[in-house]
Amino acid sequence: MNWKPKLTSRPEEPADIEALDPALKQALGDFKASVRGWSDAACNRQRMAQSLVVRRSWRLAAGWSLAAVLLAGTVSGGFYEHHKLVIAAQIAAAQKAEQERQAAAQRARAEAQQEEDILASVDKDISREVPSAMEPLAQLDDEGESR
Repeated sequence: MNWKPKLTSRPEEPADIEALDPALKQALGDFKASVRGWSDAACNRQRMAQSLVVRRSWRLAAGWSLAAVLLAGTVSGGFYEHHKLVIAAQIAAAQKAEQERQAAAQRARAEAQQEEDILASVDKDISREVPSAMEPLAQLDDEGESR
């Protein structure tokens, strides 16, 4: 069994084309000639070559520019956030150092006050005892001056 179709360039003509009416035969022949003439004229005519210039270069440039601007904005936004964090950390460190300095100064004042209180109480305690213990010597000295 062979299933290959016959390849022909034009349809088969009826076998009894001679039997057709001569007027119809003439009309069909004229139609066929006019179609072939029109087809030949359409194929052989001069054509203007149309150049299809695609003017998308500005779109491409605009797209790349927009992408570059977005990328630069994203990167600069990241740098800005990092800079804000660094500045905030520096401010916090300065505040902490100031608080520690103030706390150390307050502790030093408290210690100095405590030392002064201790020394005053010691001086008070000692000054009371020493003159009473040295009172006899002081009286002797007073007697020696009067002679």
